[in-house]
Amino acid sequence: DEMELKVNQDRWLGGGVGVVSCPVNARISPENAGGKGSKTTETIMMGENGFIKLFSPDKCEECGTCQMFCPTDAIWLE
Repeated sequence: DEMELKVNQDRWLGGGVGVVSCPVNARISPENAGGKGSKTTETIMMGENGFIKLFSPDKCEECGTCQMFCPTDAIWLE
């Protein structure tokens, strides 16, 4: 069964820990891993202007790293 990446905007506090911890995001946009924020919408997800946006959820490898690191459960696999 394929999992689906979900985000809950109401729970997201803008910390970006889940976004930064994502290994796929880090490969696509190395500056993202340094906490600088992605420079490209090729990444799976990105925090922007206080909103979390899914750009390429199809690239998700379902590793669960983002879910593990997000302290507010704003990102999860379902």
